[in-house]
Amino acid sequence: MEKTLVLIKPDAVRAGKIGEIISMFEAKKFKIDAMLMFRFTNEIVERFYAVHREKDFFPDLLKFMTSGNTIAMIVSGQNTVSRVRNLIGPTDPAECEPDTVRGRFATSVRRNAVHASDSHEHYLIEKEVIFG
Repeated sequence: MEKTLVLIKPDAVRAGKIGEIISMFEAKKFKIDAMLMFRFTNEIVERFYAVHREKDFFPDLLKFMTSGNTIAMIVSGQNTVSRVRNLIGPTDPAECEPDTVRGRFATSVRRNAVHASDSHEHYLIEKEVIFG
């Protein structure tokens, strides 16, 4: 069984979409192995999004990710990383199919409802930052 990390971001939590998003994962037969509700601190955002730290959008990302609660889930199943990436859809909701998580719940490229690890290596790093 392959595992990956999924975040339900503050915009989707604030909009009351936690249950609907989790249901989308369960409908695709993913198993939720762990779940945590927390609020990002500046330090955790800087560690989690270290690859973006020098980019011009990082201050807005920092402000957004610390603006409210986030749900973190460790999800498992067969070919989980690629299947989860397909389920959530592209970063830009304008490019998403309507049956993807972002197609249903994202409002912009920056407020796109969810994050998912893009590789097993990134899963290991991200899981350590969030779950310790």
